[in-house]
Amino acid sequence: MVKLNELGLIVNPHAFNEMMKLYMATSQGKKVSLVIQQMKWNNIPRNVLSYNLWMVACGEVSGVSSAEMVYKEIVNDKTVQVGWSTLSTLANVYIKAGLFDKAILVLKNAEKKLSTRNRLGYFFLITLYASLNNKEGVMRLWEGSKAVGGRITCANYMCVLSCMVKLGDLVEAERIFVEWEYSCQSYDIRVSNVLLGAYVRSGMIDKAESLHLRTLERGGRPNYKTWEILTEGWVKSQNMEKAIKAVKKGFAMLKHCDWRPSHDILIAMVEHFEEHGNLEDANWFIRLIHRFGLASLPSYKSLLRMHLCARRPASDILKMMEKDKIEMDDETSALVQALNV
Repeated sequence: MVKLNELGLIVNPHAFNEMMKLYMATSQGKKVSLVIQQMKWNNIPRNVLSYNLWMVACGEVSGVSSAEMVYKEIVNDKTVQVGWSTLSTLANVYIKAGLFDKAILVLKNAEKKLSTRNRLGYFFLITLYASLNNKEGVMRLWEGSKAVGGRITCANYMCVLSCMVKLGDLVEAERIFVEWEYSCQSYDIRVSNVLLGAYVRSGMIDKAESLHLRTLERGGRPNYKTWEILTEGWVKSQNMEKAIKAVKKGFAMLKHCDWRPSHDILIAMVEHFEEHGNLEDANWFIRLIHRFGLASLPSYKSLLRMHLCARRPASDILKMMEKDKIEMDDETSALVQALNV
């Protein structure tokens, strides 16, 4: 970048902004100030993004006072306009520092800068108010966003639903969800997944099942996340038959996504098979997760114990373990010896 600048090929802040993003993404925030310094030396104008990146970096590296100095510089720079994005960036610095009163004051100023033509800013602020556990702010911005022209998107609904769930207000989340159902043109399963996950985490498995059936009736198509949430719920409620069916459906989608079920869920399945002496299903299941690189030492030990009880050969299990680069512990070695593999 220095060479390009020497050749006079960089005249706008874009390349510098990208470099600052890279430094932030690679935990090299200290270098962001050097980029800003280089921009100043070469009379490259800073835009809103330049300042926002610099402010975030200063907040992380040097603390609040350093970020505030950057903000003062923005205010004094007549070439840029202080808008909601700059103020929300400063508010986030305050939130991370635990200065919640300051954050709220800045957010209220940011509200005054919101556009009546675009909803983006509303949802940035909604998320920040939720992180402050400020339901009043969330609802005020949510209702305010409805005055903006154009259709409220599924992403908008997912944002506010997630915030209400985070705030622990499932009643309000349900009301917003019904509002979305009434207005949606096509049933986006990602929206219902937000509420589905909230029900499962709250131990409300009956409500989760009811919502799942409702989404199917409305034409919703479950995705891998739907099956993951339901599997988790059914494992927690000890309804393993339903959990196994759900995880099978989730695995059927693995060719089309990067989803991987949690280790705890997989082990719960394996333990269920062992507890009920279901060797055939255990063999099927562990071979399945082996194909996706998800088999672990505990799952293999469970299968070895089952083979030992059933006096079945287990040489193919050792081959799978070797392929998965599983290191045997003392218990596994004893099982292998007992099986005369």
